[in-house]
Amino acid sequence: MATTPEKIGKYRILRELGKGATATVYLAENPFYPEPVALKLISFRDKNKDEAKWNRRLLKLLRAEEGVARKLDHPNIIKIFEAVIEEEQAYIVMEYFGGKSLEEYCSFDKMLPLHRTVSIVFKCCMALDYAYKQGIIHRDIKPANILIDEHDNVKITDFGLAMNVNKKSDQDSTFIMGVGSPAYMSPEQIKSYPLNQKTDLYSLGIVLFHLLTGRLPYRAKNPAQLVYKIINTDPPSASQLNPEVPEAMDGVIRKALEKDLYSRYKNGAEFAKDLTAVRYKILDENMRTHDASRFAAVRKLSFFTEFDDVEIWEVVRFAVWRMVDPLTQLMREGSDDQRFGIVLEGEVELSIAGRVVSTLGAGESFGETAYLDEVEHRQHASVVTLSLTRYLEISPAALSLASEECMEHFRQRLISTVARRLARAEAQIAASGVAATRPTNVTSIGLQLIDT
Repeated sequence: MATTPEKIGKYRILRELGKGATATVYLAENPFYPEPVALKLISFRDKNKDEAKWNRRLLKLLRAEEGVARKLDHPNIIKIFEAVIEEEQAYIVMEYFGGKSLEEYCSFDKMLPLHRTVSIVFKCCMALDYAYKQGIIHRDIKPANILIDEHDNVKITDFGLAMNVNKKSDQDSTFIMGVGSPAYMSPEQIKSYPLNQKTDLYSLGIVLFHLLTGRLPYRAKNPAQLVYKIINTDPPSASQLNPEVPEAMDGVIRKALEKDLYSRYKNGAEFAKDLTAVRYKILDENMRTHDASRFAAVRKLSFFTEFDDVEIWEVVRFAVWRMVDPLTQLMREGSDDQRFGIVLEGEVELSIAGRVVSTLGAGESFGETAYLDEVEHRQHASVVTLSLTRYLEISPAALSLASEECMEHFRQRLISTVARRLARAEAQIAASGVAATRPTNVTSIGLQLIDT
């Protein structure tokens, strides 16, 4: 029986987390980094020739894509810090996440409640949407590569075998025949066709079906039969296999598992949007759930009138929810704090140089000028609560992780708010101003005929 090493490279090993056929994962400590990390060790010793050759190939590919993997910075994607390849072993150092894989919840007797399943897959949709915008597709989405904790925080792992779709060369450095798990592979992946983000969405659709029904949509006695079914047959109805699944979910799964690429979801945000419609119906029956009550609180605010439901769910995820006492200063005039807030309940007062500018209530934003001002990033007013106030705090860092549609809606709404406030301020100035100069000539701008 192999003993746990005390140290690997510069990392001190704390304990073993898990062991597979080709790798062992340890909880490790970096002397220069305060948080523990996960270290996946792959040894080339005591292995048959073919297996060692395969492992070396995978790790060379991982090293080639290490720079790509490092740029994936998303709350629902495991961060890779470094990959080290040596003569007899290699190891990958990544963010440690103390959760379980979704494999735990794929059997019928351990299935998660519907609203939790949809919430988890929703977060995966947005993470894959983000990854593709960075030029990355995963190619091996399956329950074993999706981790969750007791609070349903989600992390997609093993992006090391991802493909960089931004590369211009015909032979991508990470392309490997057979990468992916057969039961979760898309028809185009099985056929070795060129891949795009839609292959990950197909695999995620299989994961969704598995979590909702406790079984895979395509099952066969041998790989050849499985491949035939994936390429040629339609999946069964999830709502028929599990009566608790609403019929509307069947349409979502069908679209995710379309064999025709043009009919499949074009991106993760579109997949997430359709999930939202079904999720809201499910949660409508369980409005005591935490996320559902927050969704309802945000949905009714005038600020979010133009936002789609999928974008509201994004806000529920990335916004910080604050409850503060009366007479609390939230923003200071002249500071470079770029966070802004949206009032849920209560009132806040805006002031400049000790003079009241306005009072804001539910559905109104404050502190947006430092975010919108891309030159000085300064708060133009101080903000103080007048009563017990509940508000959403939005930071630029959190907002940058949202979908492009969500960010654009925020920007449009904030600019519109500032413009209206400027118009009101100018009207107040005009009310106490001197009389305007009267023009002696009045002309209209338009097309004019000029005699020559």
